[in-house]
Amino acid sequence: MQITVKTSADLSRQKTDCLVLPVPERGSSAAADAVNQASDGLLQSLRKRGDFSGKLGQSLLLPVAPGMTAKRVLLLGCGDSCALTEANYLKLIEALFKALESSGSAEAFLALDEISVDGRDRPWQLKLLARQAVLAEYRYRKTVSKPKEALKLRKLTVAGSNSAGARSALAQGLAIGEGMNVARELGDLPGNHCTPSYLASQARALARKHKALSVSVLDEKKMRELGMGALLSVTAGTEEPAKLIVMEYRGGAKSQAPQVLVGKGITFDSGGISLKPGAKMDEMKYDMCGAASVLGTFAALTELALPINVVGVIAAAENLPSGRATKPGDVVTSMSGQTIEILNTDAEGRLVLCDALTYAGRFEPAAVIDIATLTGACVVALGSHATGLYSNVDDFAEQLLACGREAADRAWQMPLWDDYQKQLDSNFADMGNVGGPEGGSITAACFLARYTKDYRWAHLDIAGTAWNSGANKGATGRPVGLLTQYLIDCAPGR
Repeated sequence: MQITVKTSADLSRQKTDCLVLPVPERGSSAAADAVNQASDGLLQSLRKRGDFSGKLGQSLLLPVAPGMTAKRVLLLGCGDSCALTEANYLKLIEALFKALESSGSAEAFLALDEISVDGRDRPWQLKLLARQAVLAEYRYRKTVSKPKEALKLRKLTVAGSNSAGARSALAQGLAIGEGMNVARELGDLPGNHCTPSYLASQARALARKHKALSVSVLDEKKMRELGMGALLSVTAGTEEPAKLIVMEYRGGAKSQAPQVLVGKGITFDSGGISLKPGAKMDEMKYDMCGAASVLGTFAALTELALPINVVGVIAAAENLPSGRATKPGDVVTSMSGQTIEILNTDAEGRLVLCDALTYAGRFEPAAVIDIATLTGACVVALGSHATGLYSNVDDFAEQLLACGREAADRAWQMPLWDDYQKQLDSNFADMGNVGGPEGGSITAACFLARYTKDYRWAHLDIAGTAWNSGANKGATGRPVGLLTQYLIDCAPGR
């Protein structure tokens, strides 16, 4: 998708496949007034007849507009006025690209310079607009014989000042959108295609495109030598070998401590011996969305060529039952030397993460963020709107919350109090891998906290935000937006 900013002149003379005009319910906009005058009162006539009201998200495509050079005119309702809240702006641009897709236009001119968003500047609007444009291009194709028709839209021109800030915002939005689509594609792939080995191949393919990125992959033999008994306990029941994928992006000075992203990559989670119910088990292909978000963030990071050092660690495995599978009651030893009683083999994400988090310490990180579809309890607590956020440093949590707000990819801080730690007590090991039915998302985070005491750490539980169920089933690409915004903010010169 090509997106540029251009100062709008006479809209009636604008040559384009589709001219997009904002039209409020109350009053009007200068753009709408200009087109109404050029077309001998066409817009006013449509309003009077009740064909178009300007309700937020409403659209009306005029295939022919008298007095206009544009081939088509798309009226886009913006609600009460052109001054919008963040939530309504997001609804507006989502409706915009749905309407443009239906129009069949290859390029469009967006006369949206009169739109304002409470508390947000023009670059913020452009960044979210560009991101949504790329998200609208996504089509799942891998295992579909007749995929959905590709988006015809290829070029957008946005009315406004073509400043350095505008160009930077567009570049960031495009890169984040591409990164989210990478994560969506990986998440949507079925488990027989997206295996741990496939994730490793995708990381290597990305590295071949960018000199600043290198990838190494640890096999099970190496993990065993490192003492990763927790991670290996998860993969014991499957024939598909586990992989620990390590991505190192060197865009900053050698002396700069890296930011580390750790992704849970369970490419299919049956629950193991603690078998899940059959209903919706197909959605457990999405249990690798933490890993997908790391790969998606690296795709955005490399595209933006940020002057920062970043390490990605992906713990990739399948969790299946067999005669070799780990059993409830088994005790394993993690890389840190701490022992774990496996009380429920369906609480496997924390087992692969704890060894990956221990491994992350060797990079002497500035900070570590793990991303995981970890608990159904987080879905109960927060639904699908906010990612659960835990951290051992409060100001780090606030920094990530602010990045989520900036990226329209929100998180909500949850408690990480020592009061919950006793729920992990075990008579036969240093800890159990579950803490009972109360506060399940919290006790899972408390488990991980036992492996992250030596560095600044945050945990993102994306079980509710990584994918949608139902008729619109599919990966969302979250929290690539939040993570990329965090890395942008960490880059020197910001």
